[in-house]
Amino acid sequence: MKFLDLTKVYIRSGGGGGGCVSFRREKFIEYGGPDGGDGGNGGYVYAEAVDGLNTLIDFRYQQHFFARSGQAGMGSGRTGARGDDIVLRVPVGTEILDEDQETLIADLTEVGQRVVLAKGGNGGFGNLHFKSSTNQAPRRANPGQEGVERTLWLRLKLIADVGLLGLPNAGKSTFLAATSNARPKIADYPFTTLYPNLGVVGVDNVEFVVADIPGLIEGASEGRGLGDLFLGHVERCAVLLHLVDGTSGDPAKDYETILGELKAYSDVLSATPRITVLNKIDALDAEERVFLKEELETVTGNKVMLMSGASQENVKDVLRALRQEIDDNRLRQRVQDEEDDAPWRP
Repeated sequence: MKFLDLTKVYIRSGGGGGGCVSFRREKFIEYGGPDGGDGGNGGYVYAEAVDGLNTLIDFRYQQHFFARSGQAGMGSGRTGARGDDIVLRVPVGTEILDEDQETLIADLTEVGQRVVLAKGGNGGFGNLHFKSSTNQAPRRANPGQEGVERTLWLRLKLIADVGLLGLPNAGKSTFLAATSNARPKIADYPFTTLYPNLGVVGVDNVEFVVADIPGLIEGASEGRGLGDLFLGHVERCAVLLHLVDGTSGDPAKDYETILGELKAYSDVLSATPRITVLNKIDALDAEERVFLKEELETVTGNKVMLMSGASQENVKDVLRALRQEIDDNRLRQRVQDEEDDAPWRP
């Protein structure tokens, strides 16, 4: 199934049914009064986050979604039937944007979360509604309200605990394949990964989700290579795993390249907790490992871990470090939520 994370849709809610002008006409009823019913309301357009979807590919083949209009009112005081609603079922993590692709309408981050995209039009009043002591035979009825027509963008941001970062061929897909059941394409040329991949990783009986996105290159924030097209998929991650190729010749420069692109893309993303790992150490001897590790720690100002995804050396240690950072982030989030829900005190 092809991965699709951005698509345009056209929606329209149902219009309300018109009111009815009618008078009671029965045998032996000398003065039949007005009995025109109201029109039915139009259907709504909803968006709902559902489980089991991880792409917007369904909207590649159908972009138009129109709710049904309400039926017109009828005689004998009968109200028209309400129009059927229509629901856009989207993956968890989908953002709904206005036509300008900037105004955020809704962010569906939980299964079952539902939002109204367009309200249906109200049905018109029939002449029975206008009956009064001074107007006993009204001959007027209201037309139903028209539906709302909108053009929207759906943008998917995958929800994962860990996001993989690095230059092309840094070993991200190899790491994902070695630690999960995901089977991303692995080859010795740049941009092997063309679409994000998700994998469920387990360590010490705890599982978490890892997202692998296509590699970044210098100038990605300006559109070079695959650009920052897929960086949105790691915005929701609790921690970023930055893999640096130990065989590239200048790992410190590689690290600074990725860090510069993160800052150019988003201040929030650049401030996300990161774990830096010097990868492919199976191709380095002991002296090179020590030298490159010290050089990289000088540039990052933080501890750098050593790992080889191909030989799985130190992979468990990296996974445990990721798990600890995820737990710390969830604890911080829980404390923040409790502070937000706390009652106001003077």
